[in-house]
Amino acid sequence: MNSPLPYIISSLGDSAVNIDYGNIIDEKINLRVHSIRNWIRRRPFDGLIDIVVGYSSLSVIFDPWVIYESQKPSGTIFSWIELLLIEADKSVETEESENSRVIEIPVCYDQELAPDLLRMSYEKKIGVQEIIQTHFSRTYRVYMIGFLPGFAYLGQVDDKLATARKPQPVEVAAGSIGIAGHQTGIYPMVSPGGWHIIGRTPVHLFDSDKENPALLKPGDSVQFVSITLHEFENY
Repeated sequence: MNSPLPYIISSLGDSAVNIDYGNIIDEKINLRVHSIRNWIRRRPFDGLIDIVVGYSSLSVIFDPWVIYESQKPSGTIFSWIELLLIEADKSVETEESENSRVIEIPVCYDQELAPDLLRMSYEKKIGVQEIIQTHFSRTYRVYMIGFLPGFAYLGQVDDKLATARKPQPVEVAAGSIGIAGHQTGIYPMVSPGGWHIIGRTPVHLFDSDKENPALLKPGDSVQFVSITLHEFENY
């Protein structure tokens, strides 16, 4: 299927090539990026090291020497990867991966764990309960993982909850649920952060001792479930 979406393919040094559909948060584009990743995974080649997915881009990381030895490309390594990505874009269907999961994440919205909830309510002239209800009433797509190990960028929040980042970052507790722009996300560990914190989950998002340390992965869906402070403390 020919892609109706314009893109740019560019080199990222001598061992990575990127395909970029534009600086935009869009589920259709993100689905295509994931589909390309899956298409390449089903056709692995010698020298492939990793495939990194962003909101609207994908980077193929590789060992150029291994590709040169195994594929004997007639042109440059970049051209060989470029043709692979062009073929992938033409071939894929923008649909959910068969391995997509829906994961429930319990969240306590008690103000003891939500330092920015009252201020957001005041600035947006929305009741606290309306903010909470609006936040957990929809399912969010995991667009990408980044910033911190296991930090999932989720989208998109209701327009009335969209909030610009804080001008200065502050220390954020592990498990904190934040909003920045039309994104919501979960801090997997203590970190400086500029997102507005409206709740916290007792779930551990990242465990380096596990074979798959990150709980969430790109393409998953997240459903937040409201819990009480007592349930949070006894989770």
